[in-house]
Amino acid sequence: MKRREFLQAAGIGAATALLSSGCSGTQLRPAKEAKRKPNLVFVFADQWRAQAVGYAGNKDVKTPNLDKLAAQSANFANAVSCCPVCSPYRASLITGRYPLTHGVFLNDLLLNDQAVSLAQAYKRAGYDTAYIGKWHLDGNKRAAFIPRERRQGFDFWKALGCTHDYNNSFYYADEDVKLKWEGYDSIAQTQEARRYIREHSKGKPFALVLSWGPPHAPYHTAPQKYKDMFDPEKLSVRPNVPQEQVQQARETLAGYYAHIAILDECIGELLTTLKELGIENDTIFVFTSDHGDMLHSRGQMKKQRPWDESIRIPFLLRYPAAMGNKGTTIDMPINTPDIMPTLLALSGIEIPDTVEGTDFSDVARGKREPQDNAALICCPSPFGQWKRTDGGREYRGVRTKRYTYVRDLNGPWLLYDNENDPYQLDNLCNKPQHAKLQKKLEALLSQKLKETNDEFLSGWDYIKKWGYKVDASGTVGYTN
Repeated sequence: MKRREFLQAAGIGAATALLSSGCSGTQLRPAKEAKRKPNLVFVFADQWRAQAVGYAGNKDVKTPNLDKLAAQSANFANAVSCCPVCSPYRASLITGRYPLTHGVFLNDLLLNDQAVSLAQAYKRAGYDTAYIGKWHLDGNKRAAFIPRERRQGFDFWKALGCTHDYNNSFYYADEDVKLKWEGYDSIAQTQEARRYIREHSKGKPFALVLSWGPPHAPYHTAPQKYKDMFDPEKLSVRPNVPQEQVQQARETLAGYYAHIAILDECIGELLTTLKELGIENDTIFVFTSDHGDMLHSRGQMKKQRPWDESIRIPFLLRYPAAMGNKGTTIDMPINTPDIMPTLLALSGIEIPDTVEGTDFSDVARGKREPQDNAALICCPSPFGQWKRTDGGREYRGVRTKRYTYVRDLNGPWLLYDNENDPYQLDNLCNKPQHAKLQKKLEALLSQKLKETNDEFLSGWDYIKKWGYKVDASGTVGYTN
């Protein structure tokens, strides 16, 4: 029995009271058989936090289509973003690997071709592959043409590195000719995705990834009719928003929710298209996000932080042919590298040996009881809007169903009981009465670092190791 397989079977000593290991093996893992190879429609937004959906109890946001989808899906209620920032998430999604393996632990880095990618795995199984929207894995030229050999196996292509000018948004297809999305880009991208689905609804199965830029800042650029749907004065804020920022938070949320209202309509249109074509039962449909947004919680904005507003993301997975059409809530954490092996297994496709994540397809299908799973969260090197002078720091941590535990280079930093303290207001770290719990969580974290070959060095060490060129704050400069 291999070491990883042994750890999965035996757990890790004192930590087994909290959860099972869930480690992956080192060989090709046989995929679960399916009656037919399903289509895949994978939709993800940028900076949409888990708390900003109606089905999670948010009464201010308007997400009727997602609420309906949640009632038909496996809702992974504790899904987390391993390294909660744009490019690192995308690299882990595409490769099923952790950031210090694929090397994209900062924004605006080029993803190498050392792993079998998501699209390549689907292509080997006879699928057509497509990518529409934001890519952000081709280095620091955000608006440059991305040639076919750097598209990680995606054939159909209407994408751009990165832009957040949603009403003046461009893309490239097969030629080095810049094209423009008409109007608000996520609406136009969704229409293109619908067209692709219609044209590929018969014949070979397809794997389509649709990547939206909103609700990422700027928060107030949605079309006016959507902005009119939200009165800042009527919006609630999380209790961990400082009193002096409450009004500003309400105004920010109004714009953020306006973007979300548009994307919810887009979700509804995609689902309608699948139903009209008669392929909804044989299509795996996923909705998620790359990371969250603090949105003034703790007086902070954006991502990279280890708190729930930053790391937790929505994750809905529907596949009626294999999972039925009745919604379930799965409170076991699922992490970014776990997405690729789970989708491949659901599709009846072999999981490449380069994948580091865990296959949770049996959990999604209800064939295995979900066990508490420690999801690794990390910031190998702070940069950009969370540089060291703004409070940024290297950290490693675990998010279990109930607890968050984090340490930085100086030692244990954060410990929260998220069940009793959902807004993470009471840091239990290094308090004597919680020493036993902290020791167990430290054992889990240490095991995760061992499994992922993470020495937990400083960010500068990793930047030097990979030979990246950064400024004094550790940020890769980018150009359009």
